[in-house]
Amino acid sequence: MYPGTWAAKSPQQPAVIMADGSETLTYAQLEDRSARLARLLYDRGLRRGDNVALLSENSARYYDVYWAALRSGLYLTAVNHHLQQAEIGYILNDCGAKALIVSAGQAGQALAVAGETPGIASRFAFGGEVAGHEDYEAALAASSPEPLADTRVGADMLYSSGTTGLPKAIKLPLQERRVDEPGDPLTSVFGPLYGFDRDTIYLTPAPLYHAAPLRFGGFVHALGGTVVVLPSFDPVAALRAIGKFRITHSQWVPTMFIRMLKLPDRDRLGHDLSSHRVAIHAAAPCPVDVKRAMIDWWGPILQEYYAATEGNGATFIDSGQWLNKPGSVGRAGLGTLHICREDGREVAAGEIGLVYFEREKVPFTYHNDPDKTRESQHPDHPNWTTTGDIGYLDEDGYLFLTDRRAFTIISGGVNIYPQEIENVLALHPKVLDIAVIGVPDPEMGESVKAVVQAAPGVATGPETADELLGFLRDRIAHYKVPRTVDFVTALPRTATGKLQKGKLRAKYT
Repeated sequence: MYPGTWAAKSPQQPAVIMADGSETLTYAQLEDRSARLARLLYDRGLRRGDNVALLSENSARYYDVYWAALRSGLYLTAVNHHLQQAEIGYILNDCGAKALIVSAGQAGQALAVAGETPGIASRFAFGGEVAGHEDYEAALAASSPEPLADTRVGADMLYSSGTTGLPKAIKLPLQERRVDEPGDPLTSVFGPLYGFDRDTIYLTPAPLYHAAPLRFGGFVHALGGTVVVLPSFDPVAALRAIGKFRITHSQWVPTMFIRMLKLPDRDRLGHDLSSHRVAIHAAAPCPVDVKRAMIDWWGPILQEYYAATEGNGATFIDSGQWLNKPGSVGRAGLGTLHICREDGREVAAGEIGLVYFEREKVPFTYHNDPDKTRESQHPDHPNWTTTGDIGYLDEDGYLFLTDRRAFTIISGGVNIYPQEIENVLALHPKVLDIAVIGVPDPEMGESVKAVVQAAPGVATGPETADELLGFLRDRIAHYKVPRTVDFVTALPRTATGKLQKGKLRAKYT
């Protein structure tokens, strides 16, 4: 199903609400706008398998473009507007975009890359004028709303957050089904699991250029619900929105939980959360103490999944299961799990190794990078794929993640997983943000360093560093405790909370 299904039944039902009050888009409007945009792009020469790119802050226009691409067999690349000019230009060229839609708020970036992206034949701007770009609304108004004859579905083609290097595009194969036909594998999994339906009011507080916020909005639209979009994450605004819009479902990342938990009581308490039935979280590991505090506060409504933009598999766990298996990300619900050594041999329960998902057919490739595609595949089983996460399965088949392969510190021949150390410090009252990395060490190969963004008003220096190290020594093995602590004003994170450790480690190596 798609917006046209619900436009025919409930044309005035809101499909997208901007939480700041700037716009409400009904299903009738979303159907009309996406049909017009699909026709406009077709008339500009884009055909099935071609790419349209979007460069914008959070806006209802994301779903104009998303559903235009879905209904016309195009790939959509939503570009992180926080990237540098060179990174944006790289993505636009690498994805092969033939059309670009930008917000006036990103005019500076759009103009800066215009001369570096000769493959883009059509450029449109909304929300104001951008030199060299056609007026998006005028072009849409002049386009026909008649649906295209070929409505076989398109897909997103999103770039990884580049935590360890240049971002890479995950390319999903195009399906042969039409946009009005059921059968999307992800909607069929997530929709029933979380109870998405026509009564769903779903809050997305994260940037829509990331996979989960964009796709989950699509799942909700496919099933007839309403998507409420925060322009940007603010912990108080997010809590206020739950009551104001009678939110039933939401999705978060752990850093958002931490920021809400650290609010003063006057800002954190007193919000009407009674409508809130399902709070989904993913994207990054959630420290045990943080998740337990959220369940204590919101009740057992937290639902966690572990998956990747690649869509190669997923695990799921609800609050009750998690309380029995604290720290787990659940059991496999999409694909079969295997934990393997670097040489490919499968390990026993409780042993740490690379996390592989087995699927009947590999559901992705890395665009323009066949070597990376092959590297993601098991040496003996090409239909087993990994995104580089490390973990173990317990005797009941529950997955516990320990870190990413690229972040593992090898000190004196011993593997140390930074995530464990970061989890312990995450809720320390003097820590606002924390990253643990390995730095070169002439004796041990690597030594453990903590890089800390202190909470507001906290004095940084040797006394605070000693306090944090002492706190760790009481809770983890001493060989894992960082040898040094550095204090910084901010850590490099993506807007969904992922540490960009490649950038951080580059400062020390």
